Amino acid sequence: MFARTLRIGLLALLVAAMTMLPRVGAHAQELPTEISGGTWKSGHVQGFAIDTHKGFMYFSFTDLFVKTDLSGNVVGSVTGFTGHLGDLAFDDRDGRVYGSLEYKAASAFYIAIIDVDRITTPNLDAESSGIVSTVYLKEVVGDYTADMNGDGKFDGDTATTADHRYGCSGIDGVAFGPTFGTRTGATKLTIAYGIYANNSRSDNDYQVLLQYDTTAWRAYERPLTQRAPHTSGPAAPDGKFFVRTGNTTFGVQNLEYDPHTENWFLAVYPGKKPQFPNYPFFMIEATEQPVRQELLGQPRPEQALVLALAPGGLHDDASATRGWQFHAPYGLIALGEGRYYVATSATVKSGNTTKQTGTAHLYRWSGATPTPFEPVE
Repeated sequence: MFARTLRIGLLALLVAAMTMLPRVGAHAQELPTEISGGTWKSGHVQGFAIDTHKGFMYFSFTDLFVKTDLSGNVVGSVTGFTGHLGDLAFDDRDGRVYGSLEYKAASAFYIAIIDVDRITTPNLDAESSGIVSTVYLKEVVGDYTADMNGDGKFDGDTATTADHRYGCSGIDGVAFGPTFGTRTGATKLTIAYGIYANNSRSDNDYQVLLQYDTTAWRAYERPLTQRAPHTSGPAAPDGKFFVRTGNTTFGVQNLEYDPHTENWFLAVYPGKKPQFPNYPFFMIEATEQPVRQELLGQPRPEQALVLALAPGGLHDDASATRGWQFHAPYGLIALGEGRYYVATSATVKSGNTTKQTGTAHLYRWSGATPTPFEPVE
């Protein structure tokens, strides 16, 4: 009787211990070399995210959100976005996907928070399904709508204006990672501004990065209501940072933190200013300490927290800019152990209809200059 009781007790302890272990998912080296996001009548692929534990991939196609398994089979989708759904980031703490969402005509900018576990069928409506909640970004709205020339009029969604502080066109790149200046600090959601391409301005040569602690964001979340945009959100970010890369076309398209190299990755559409090298890829070291200094090129003197670009790669002496020749503006995920998914975008003709495709390709870190990644065949 005693032996039987002892065995039962040991078994109970074993079961309890196993429930306390972290979830084990797909090892980086076990992931497929390609994952298709499908073919859609939509905008082009803007970004993607992955849950390796449950085995799902999530793609943003501008006005469409797609969930697939890791073989590229479509599990479900969310349709009906009338704004611009951009880069995506998976939060493994709450199991939800966070994405940049813009409504420029309404001067409204949000983080969309998508309850991906509830996506089990195609063509769920972004509003009526209740799957999408949103948090308003007051800081972004303030910079986007800034009347910089003081004429009392906001010129709206156009690059050919002096308006929009720092050239802010909204938001795009999003990623979870440590507080800037640390490799192990509290996890924050980092949001990168879109920046209009405008060669005649001198105040738009910085990427602008906002960091937020999202652990209490459920208090701000509201259902997606596109005809009546809400304004529920934090009054200010926990930190606002600047990194001088030279003007790029729509700022940081894809943002990612890589624990393997302990770098932040910034993938952009290259800029056009002749005084800059216009690299398509930049890095910031996680431990790089922000330094309060004067921002160059601003219409009035302004001090802010500035991050230096990571050493290595290509270096342009004239502009003191560092970067790499690697193109990842459609999607970038750091998988750990020096493995990455990088998205490509393509179009497919179907009769008189042009459809969009997005595919994730597996890469590994090489650290080489000018291209620090190589494809995994």
